[in-house]
Amino acid sequence: MIKAKKHYGQNFLIDKNVLKQITQAIPKGTKNIVEIGSGLGDLTQELLKISRVKAYEIDDELIPHLKKKFQKELECENLKLFHQDASKVRSFDEDKYFLVANLPYYIASHLILKALEDEHCLGLIVMIQKEMALKFCANEGESEFSSLGVLSAMICERKMLFEVEPACFNPPPKVTSAVISLIKKAEFKDFCELESFKTFLRDCFKAPRKQLLKNLALYKDKVLKLLNELKLKENVRAHELCVDSYLKIYEKLKDEYERKQRE
Repeated sequence: MIKAKKHYGQNFLIDKNVLKQITQAIPKGTKNIVEIGSGLGDLTQELLKISRVKAYEIDDELIPHLKKKFQKELECENLKLFHQDASKVRSFDEDKYFLVANLPYYIASHLILKALEDEHCLGLIVMIQKEMALKFCANEGESEFSSLGVLSAMICERKMLFEVEPACFNPPPKVTSAVISLIKKAEFKDFCELESFKTFLRDCFKAPRKQLLKNLALYKDKVLKLLNELKLKENVRAHELCVDSYLKIYEKLKDEYERKQRE
């Protein structure tokens, strides 16, 4: 019997109803799905009813199990299985794809951002820790609104689909999970130079409950002028600004942040 490994953040989904809900949420007409962390292959099996699948699995012990379970699908190439750490591949696929996965909590935000930054990615439906799901789906004014919310809202239609209780997994995690949908409507390059914009957001949210002016103290005069132009209060906090305001402030500061990237 294969046991979940803590160092890979494995919690095997065993609730068939949750699997069904995930697959029903995948956009109609999806032709190419990437899955990260196939585990025992239960979600993979459902995904193969919809589309061809490219799956990544890091666990040595699971690869023989998956090869045996999906022998026919591998032979006819409906399934392509890669024994790799997905966080280290350059692009999850060379063709347009939709990402569906039950992601390990410890690396979920990194993998989601990696997919959103990939121009081949059309969108994703992923199961992650509820706390992180709220960050990706939060709107301005909500306490959970953070740099993750800004980045996802810039280019995606976002939706929190449903929560998943610990009892739906083996072994049960200590936290509640949630499934989110992020459907891309644009690319980051349409709005900004991404690496410098991420540095800018890190500064804006470095002390989320502090005033934005204090977080951006190095550029206080410029930011104060911009806040007045945008008719925003001077004591506004990071989670209270909308995406459009962030982009306008960044536009005025981007020379400084792009210079930071080059240094």
